[in-house]
Amino acid sequence: MVTNKLHTLAKYQRMVASLEKQLAGTQGKLRALPAKFGFKTMNELIKALRAADKGGSGQSGKKSPKTRRKRTKITPEMKQKLKSLVQAGKTGAQIAKAIDVSLPSVHNIKKELGLVKKRG
Repeated sequence: MVTNKLHTLAKYQRMVASLEKQLAGTQGKLRALPAKFGFKTMNELIKALRAADKGGSGQSGKKSPKTRRKRTKITPEMKQKLKSLVQAGKTGAQIAKAIDVSLPSVHNIKKELGLVKKRG
């Protein structure tokens, strides 16, 4: 029984030694990263990575929040352009893109101008 435990202990010691060797290799690769990308220290590399991340999502490690579009002021000129686009046979999506408003806004304006057929 003691012999089995000694064999098991020796086995685990070999595994630990192997893992330490792998870790040393990985640490060496990590230490070489800053120089590989033109930085003097790991802190400079980390600082640059954080700055780059802020340019992307704005929050590191978190999903970026959904941003809402700023409300567009619907002008009489926009309504007139929408009316002419409807008469030209454009779809709601095409109109929304052309006058830079949302599709529901296009529908609301069409309803206001009486350009929507009633159901039933």
